[in-house]
Amino acid sequence: MSRKTRQLQKLLLFRLADQRLFGLGTLKIREILPTMRLTKLPHSHPAVIGSATFRDSVVPVIDMAAAVGYPPLTPEERAGASIIVTDVQRREIGFMVRGVQQIVDTDWQAVTPPPKSLGSKAFISGLLDLEGDIIQLLDVELLLAKVYPESLHNQQVSLTDAQIDSLRALHILLVDDSLVARKQLCDALDSKDIGYQVTTNGDDALNYLLEVASSDKPVDILVSDIEMPGLDGYELTFNVRDNTSLHQPYVILHTSLNSEMSLSYANQVGANEALTKFDAQELLHAMLRGAPPSH
Repeated sequence: MSRKTRQLQKLLLFRLADQRLFGLGTLKIREILPTMRLTKLPHSHPAVIGSATFRDSVVPVIDMAAAVGYPPLTPEERAGASIIVTDVQRREIGFMVRGVQQIVDTDWQAVTPPPKSLGSKAFISGLLDLEGDIIQLLDVELLLAKVYPESLHNQQVSLTDAQIDSLRALHILLVDDSLVARKQLCDALDSKDIGYQVTTNGDDALNYLLEVASSDKPVDILVSDIEMPGLDGYELTFNVRDNTSLHQPYVILHTSLNSEMSLSYANQVGANEALTKFDAQELLHAMLRGAPPSH
């Protein structure tokens, strides 16, 4: 899985309220549907415009333009819109968009982080220059956290004192480009006063691993997202396993994608574990399984 032979990932391009193009990885997408009659959901967020029936399941539908701060789609605009049904964090959510453009093959090494000037509420996880058009990749997890803020509530974690002491003795590195995912990861460890380091991309993570490799405290546990601009979680793991000079950490990959293929590929590149939904208890116990016996 060298950088020369890495496979391209597919990206769905679409428009919201103007001609600017946005992108979403197709691994998150279950289906693209034409607009349909929606059932209103009482007491829901203003951006939730109703629910649709998708394969015998009731799926909430979010006006993506309204959710990210654009004017909501008018009834006339909705008539020609499309609904992108996604599977994120084991939840099916529909996003109504003004118009679906095309699906393109993308090398995520070409995706750059958004400028810090955009701030943390821009819902953009990366930028891609596609033949002169700047594609904005949406941070779906951050968008869903705005619409469903209860998803950010801290989860209760039950650990023994011995387990907490074991985790405190570890050198833990967290890697995630999503603000929401980083907060969830950090909150889980902060709740038990467990120390850690954080990077927002795979390249910085690899550099940090190399930097501390010869120290008396190399990284014991590496927790990384799979989908990231630049060096993704698969490549990060492959590079770590392929470098015999590195102290080999226990690698836990996680993804918001409910995909058996994602988990299988994680194992192929050398990850010890792969999780498909954030669960604080599950994550900390996965870390404990990676603790050296001496801890």
